[in-house]
Order: sequence, then structure tokens, then C-alpha cells
Amino acid sequence: MDVETRFLVLGSGIAGLSFALRVAEHGSVAVVTKKGTAESATNYAQGGIAAVIDSADSLESHVEDTLRAGAGLCDEAVVRFVIEHGPEAVHGLIDLGVRFDPSDREPGYDLGREGGHSHRRVLHAADFTGQEIERVLVQRCEEHPNIRLLANAIAVDLVTTRKLGLPNSSRVLGAYILDEDTGEVSTFRAPIVMLATGGCGKVYVYTSNPDIASGDGVAMGYRAGASIANMEFYQFHPTCLYHPEARSFLISEAVRGEGGVLRNKAGERFMPRYDERADLAPRDIVARAIDFELKRTGDDCVYLDCTAMDAQFIRSRFPNIFERCARYGFDMAKQPLPVVPAAHYACGGVRTDLCGETDIRNLFAAGEVACTGLHGANRLASNSLLEGVVFARAAAAEAIARTTADLETPPPLPRWDPGHASDPTEAVLVAANWDEIRRMMWNYVGIVRSNKRLARAQRRIELLQREIREYYWDFKLTPGLVELRNLATVAELIVESALARKETRGLHYTVDYPETATIARATVLRRSESAA
Repeated sequence: MDVETRFLVLGSGIAGLSFALRVAEHGSVAVVTKKGTAESATNYAQGGIAAVIDSADSLESHVEDTLRAGAGLCDEAVVRFVIEHGPEAVHGLIDLGVRFDPSDREPGYDLGREGGHSHRRVLHAADFTGQEIERVLVQRCEEHPNIRLLANAIAVDLVTTRKLGLPNSSRVLGAYILDEDTGEVSTFRAPIVMLATGGCGKVYVYTSNPDIASGDGVAMGYRAGASIANMEFYQFHPTCLYHPEARSFLISEAVRGEGGVLRNKAGERFMPRYDERADLAPRDIVARAIDFELKRTGDDCVYLDCTAMDAQFIRSRFPNIFERCARYGFDMAKQPLPVVPAAHYACGGVRTDLCGETDIRNLFAAGEVACTGLHGANRLASNSLLEGVVFARAAAAEAIARTTADLETPPPLPRWDPGHASDPTEAVLVAANWDEIRRMMWNYVGIVRSNKRLARAQRRIELLQREIREYYWDFKLTPGLVELRNLATVAELIVESALARKETRGLHYTVDYPETATIARATVLRRSESAA
């Protein structure tokens, strides 16, 4: 099947849907999403969205907090751009119908504080902020006559002029999309494509991410020739519930912002030993401190103690977390919660400019799939939703400008050619390879790294890549096979980036290079022409 649309959006989180709504007045929009439309990392975001809307706060303070968390690797121009446009972007969400919690003391909003922030500036809807944002954006997209939402479909690869061997600079032309229900691969032709596929947390065994987070956008962007930056900086959230049935349920950093403290099994507060900000230190410091503490004691977990907080306040401020913990047998108002770090957020991704455009013309990227320069070596809490909506708006403005200028219509694209691929007969190989990649990444490319571990991971990934490529071309596509191929590519990029960084900085902590280099440089990878 061939589909033609003015704008093709891959992903349905805050970045993809915000972009879709803003460009829909200027042409047809197809939004492709792997599962249900609301299934995105945005939907699981608990804490909130950081923006300066309080007179006691300042843009400069938010800038300084972001730069400090980013460990010298943030692009200051990007930081200022995002934070200066933050209030406008937040009010845009409010105008669409997003309901953030109001203050019960004065006019305005109830603002939370999280690790690394010097002021209360996190707008939230209790502890399911992302769900509220996603609800409104999905509803508005469903109501718009120019937007078509396509669920249960996964992008296989981008189509570019380079891929087709056409002359001149590389330009995106569309994408191949696999229908998960029918197994059919359709050709989507679009002069403008937005990558908003989210992160890649499923590359690790323990993650707070939904199952869809298999790094599809980064892998597709890399195969298409886009630059990929800073993949070594993977943020591990310090506090995920440690329970066999919890599937790494996230305990929001906002809990510590409201007074929760970390203790070891002996009941001792340990964070003051690691950082003067104690439990409100940035995530990389807290996660690493927990990792050190667990290695020192041999314990399986540490504990988040909220018992000094008012029980009624806990229930009203964190209703979702309170209910989920109760479901697993924990009353967080009366007993400390067992917690461990889990893979949470990729600070690297497809490199973009201030308009959200990659180095492939008309291919934009926003949200966790992108590396804009905002986060540097470590993301400041609650800056992710902010980045997603600000860059979605910037990308939309640039895309709209091109629709009224000299936007070239893509040429006819070749249909997907399955070649001699047969029906898959050994799905167990996909599952086994998937599991091996995730466990290898957790054991060798986790919170604390070494050259020896990274080299071991690199050798194993090379072998797995050969197996996966053979299987990929021999058998018809399934969603699991597409995700496995992407997962292996992302693992390869993370390891290669980590090996290239000969220092410890932010989220990248290596025992072989414990010092931080004087000059901060980005790690940029790009597929060679010969490998395309």
C-alpha cells in the first residue's frame, strides 16, 4: 500500500502530538505509533514539567541549574532557548486543556521541586502529569480533521535521496511502515518527517520505560546517515520500586523533593556522604551513590523513607504512587520503600539544530530520540517534557515555513521488497538475542564502567549483529525482529560512544578515566557511506 501525506510523524508522545497539532493547519498529517496512541513515555511521566512561572524564580536560575546538572556539556545557547520559551510552551498546553494542580495557598499553580533544582518550578497533575498531557493531546489530535492516527504500526526504515542514490544533499522522502496486525509493509511518502519515537530503555534489563522504548528512531536515523551524539550518557533513575511484580515501577524524584530520604538497610542516611545536596543531588550522583552503597554492603536495594511526611499529604500529592505501592503491599506513609536504580532516559540521540532539524534535510527530531544540546552529560529532572514541547513547536514553525516556500514533492518511492524472505520459523532466536543484549548492557555498560567491560560488550555485540542481519534478511518482518535490529544498533552506539570518551563526566563514570577532561566535547557518530 502507498500512502501520501504532507507531514509524517513517527511517535505519539508530547513531541510528536504537539508537532502534529501545530502543522495540521497546513496539510495532512499521519501519526504512526507502535501500540495504542496513548502508549508513550510521556504517558508514564510522573513528576511534571519544569518552567519558570513563579515570580520568586528566574530564567537565569533555571539556566544555571540545567548547566550545572549537564556537567559542562550542555550547549548554553540551546539551554537558554528552551528555558526562555518554556513558559509560553506550558501556557500553550494549558490553553489546549491540560489541567495542572492549582496552588491551595495563592493564585497560580502548585509547584514541586526535584533534584538539581534551586527553586520550586515543576508543574504537575498530582503524580501522573504525563498521563494528563497525553490525554489532552490525543483528544485534540483525534478531533482534528487533518490528522490521521495509525496505531499498531512500526516504522522499519526512513527513505532518503541517499538511499535511492539520487544526486545532491541527503533529503528525507518518507518511510516504510509495518502494520503489526497484517504484516504488510507500506510506503509512506512525505516531504517532511518528524522523528518522535522516544527513548531506548529496553536496551537494559531493568528500566522504567514502557516496552515500546527500543530505540527505533535513533537506529533508523543512524542507518539513514544522520549524526548521532552523546549516546554514552544514559540516565539511570535512582528510585524504582524493588519488587518482582512491579516491573521497575518508578518512584518519582518529586517524592524526595517533598522530603523523602534515602537510607541503607541499616537505616542510615547515606546521601550526605556523597554530596552536600544530599537527597536532592542530581540523578547521576544519586544513582551512582546507590550503586556504590549496594556494592559496599552487598544488599539488594536501598530504602526511600517517607515516614516523616504527613500521611494525608502523601495520599493527595502522590495518589498514583501511593496506590501502586499499596498494591504491592507497601504503605509508604508507614514504611520505607525498597528501591533500586533503573535505566530511565537517553541524553544522547539524533543530533539536531535549534529548529529540531537533523543533518538530513526535512527530517526533524524532538523528544528523547533527539540530542539537542539541552541535557549535556546529565538531564535535569523534569526538563524532558519541556524540551519535547519546545522543540516540537520550533520544528513545526520551520516545517510550516517550508510548506509555503519551496518544499519539494518527493518522487515516487519504490515499494518494500521482501526479496525471498520466508515466514519466520524460529522466533525463539529473536527472544534469546533480545535477552542477551539487555543483560550484557546491564552487566557491562551500566552505571559504573571500565574499558574491559566495554570491550567485552563490543565483541559480543559484533557477533550478535551478524546473527541478527542474517535473520533479518532471511525472514519476513515482525515487530519483534524490527525492534531487535534497532536494539542491537542502539547498544552498539552506546558502547562505541562510551569507549570513545576517555574521561568521567556526568552519567558516564569509568574507573579507567576517573578525572574529568578540561575541554568538554560531544561524541558524534555517523554511518560511513560505505556502510550504507
